[in-house]
Amino acid sequence: MSNNTDKASIKSRTASITRATDLPKPTRKTHKGLNISEDQLLELYESMYLQRRFEERAMQMYQKGKFGGFLHLYIGQEAVSTGSAFALNDDDDFITAYRDHGHGLVKGITPKKAMAELFGKKDGCSRGKGGSMHYFDPEKHMWGGHGIVGAHLPLAAGIAFANKYKKNDRLTICFFGDGAVDQGALNESFNLAQLWKLPVIYVVENNGYSMGTAVHRHSAGKLADRAIPYGMKYDVVNGMDLFSVIDKVSEVAEHVRETQEPYFLEIVTYRYRGHSMSDPANYRTKEELEEYKKIDPIERLKTYILEKDIAKEKDLEAINEKVEEVVLEAVEFADSNDFPDAKELYQDVYADDDFPYLT
Repeated sequence: MSNNTDKASIKSRTASITRATDLPKPTRKTHKGLNISEDQLLELYESMYLQRRFEERAMQMYQKGKFGGFLHLYIGQEAVSTGSAFALNDDDDFITAYRDHGHGLVKGITPKKAMAELFGKKDGCSRGKGGSMHYFDPEKHMWGGHGIVGAHLPLAAGIAFANKYKKNDRLTICFFGDGAVDQGALNESFNLAQLWKLPVIYVVENNGYSMGTAVHRHSAGKLADRAIPYGMKYDVVNGMDLFSVIDKVSEVAEHVRETQEPYFLEIVTYRYRGHSMSDPANYRTKEELEEYKKIDPIERLKTYILEKDIAKEKDLEAINEKVEEVVLEAVEFADSNDFPDAKELYQDVYADDDFPYLT
């Protein structure tokens, strides 16, 4: 077992997280213990609330037929992206799977560009060609958004290798869902990352379900244990608690920078919506969903802020109103933006701009 993990908390858990009481215990550190200022705390609240309202508005636009295709919502998991981004440097590299809107927003993709990408418009972050599953912005060190389950894990190893080769002290964090843990690409990536001592943090966002299949029905043992055969350090984190994510990712990031070795984190979280817009989530009970909503990461942070008298209810309401305006402006921008020109189809295909192989 990991020498950094509370063995008792892991032992008490099964591979399934169908009960909120199965989550690892949250950190006991306060914002001061984590060196988070009061202003930063309010910014973290705003970041999580922005992700929540962005996703809820995106869902409404999808239902209105403003855009089609796939849409995988991040509602409920906001503490993972927000806490990870806060714990890392701005120039550290993010790469993730298809549930990527939250990761893109915390890396600095503007809500306007993010929403325009959903609409398939030319000023989207991927110029309208990526859609919901393929957010991309190299200037923000956001390398996707990948639609194939587990396929981006080797890419994360490659990015980490490039950073190590350049000796730029940057690290890579790679997010993926629990369904990707049983893909062969994970084992290949873990092996190479550990063999070559690559500065990469692999994070499985264990939200309990791979599409509609519960973790305990598709994956033998505990997900975090996948690191053991490779001698890779690992830990399990309560992903419904922002402070727990910040605490552990900060600790792991420091370790990875110092040792240039990979690390595996299982961050246990929960998604409130179905796998995608076509999923009614009939495989879980209303009681299970309500149990998790009682430990909602945004409400938990809001309660902390109010109890510590860091801000008043009216201050948080002002932040909420600001976010509502930002999201509405993003929708208006996306709706009025033009679709890409047909010539855009040939961009980003070849390294050369003159397309020598096309006639």
